[in-house]
Amino acid sequence: MNDPAHLLDCDVLVGHDVTTGRWSRPDAVQDVFKATGISGGVVSSLRAVHFDVPTGNDEARQVADSNGWSAGPVLDLRDVLGAERELERILAQPDRPRTVRLAPTAQGVEPGFPSFDHVVRLLVEADLTIFVEGDVRKIGTPFRGLGARVVFLDTHFYHLGDFIVLARAESGFHTSTRMLTGPDSLEIVAAEVGAERLLLGCRTPFHETHSVVRRLLTSKLTPAEVAQAGSKSLTNLLEPAC
Repeated sequence: MNDPAHLLDCDVLVGHDVTTGRWSRPDAVQDVFKATGISGGVVSSLRAVHFDVPTGNDEARQVADSNGWSAGPVLDLRDVLGAERELERILAQPDRPRTVRLAPTAQGVEPGFPSFDHVVRLLVEADLTIFVEGDVRKIGTPFRGLGARVVFLDTHFYHLGDFIVLARAESGFHTSTRMLTGPDSLEIVAAEVGAERLLLGCRTPFHETHSVVRRLLTSKLTPAEVAQAGSKSLTNLLEPAC
């Protein structure tokens, strides 16, 4: 097994999941991290995803600051004018974020809607990395040709070819490892577009964090590629632009 010394989860959620009734509290996330060797990651608030963006984003920032994690604010695609205001607010903060999370499926917004296109362009102009939920086949195409940095959080191994085709043409396209559980899925991404396109993503604590970590650490990737996917890819995206 490869050395699991430094792992970061790019997909952490806190708060109440209104679709399942489950709760995610910071102490529960910490317990999972300790059990799996993860030392931190990017956390977003389900409150912001579902019903109250400003207070949800403030919650994520507080949780991140308290635990040494990074906050991933969310924008509401259902309220494009509110999204403009919230983006302006978070960019004015002293320690401005490097990422923003979009949840078009949870918010009932299709990639072809004007609000989706408008918000994406604002985020690209702000030089932010976009973490986006949803089927890569549907949400990938609107990001093409913009010079966007995107992490597709729900790339399924059934749709691996679609991601590869997109990523070959777009150097800023990355994928979470969460659903790449098929035979050689991680290895195919590394061979086709480079391990720097892979980010360990577990959706802690709503997914099987242990299995996602184990899949990475028992893969056929080289130790350097495991380290790249395990933490370096995310760290690079979180670094402030020069």
